[in-house]
Amino acid sequence: MSRLPLLTEAQMRRLKPFFPISRGLRRVDDRRVISGIVYVIRNGLQWKDAPRGYGPHKTLYNRFVRWSRLGVFDRIFNALVAQAGVPERLMIDSTHLKAHRTAASLAKKGMLRVVSDARAAG
Repeated sequence: MSRLPLLTEAQMRRLKPFFPISRGLRRVDDRRVISGIVYVIRNGLQWKDAPRGYGPHKTLYNRFVRWSRLGVFDRIFNALVAQAGVPERLMIDSTHLKAHRTAASLAKKGMLRVVSDARAAG
């Protein structure tokens, strides 16, 4: 059996005050689900590729989307940053995104406004 990384009890105690109140049915284990969300995002996986030990990928996705809309993760990040203070060092990541080849045809279809160099210079 593989040992999946889970948040520690101390980490969960820090995060618990930011979780929304559960209404109706009891929520699936918060520790397992939040650990699964962190694992998927940290490793750049698709939700469907999440290890089964974290539970159904649909549960991870639904909780992430629902709590993102409620601002839960924003509040968690803001609180953690405020507690950490001013960092000694800042790092910049120069990430880039690739566009799908069909994105190039958007200008031809009139879906993307393109300004030519001739018109911009005149």
